[in-house]
Amino acid sequence: MRRIVDFISAYFAENSLDNMENKNTGQTIGKVLRKAKFWESPQLLSINERQRLMLNKLLEGFEGKLTSSKWAKIAKCLQDTATRDIQNLVKRGLMLKEKGGGRSTSYVLNI
Repeated sequence: MRRIVDFISAYFAENSLDNMENKNTGQTIGKVLRKAKFWESPQLLSINERQRLMLNKLLEGFEGKLTSSKWAKIAKCLQDTATRDIQNLVKRGLMLKEKGGGRSTSYVLNI
């Protein structure tokens, strides 16, 4: 994975996005690079499948606010399990708790 990121980074060092015919291509490659760099983090070595699913959704552009209720529904798990999954990622520094609290507490990626 590291070689791919290095190759794409080197390509962009030589070819600016302004010279690309299709700006969407640049945006897509930018998303791929961001995602690849995120997954290189050593904190991700021991995450579970629910966490992997939800982190991918967030990296791809999750619409709206992510709450433990939404996590539970998407990951098909209990809300208590969703809360533990989220708290584990917050503790690792991969997610941040947004301002507010109570039932409306929402979370974002820390990238």
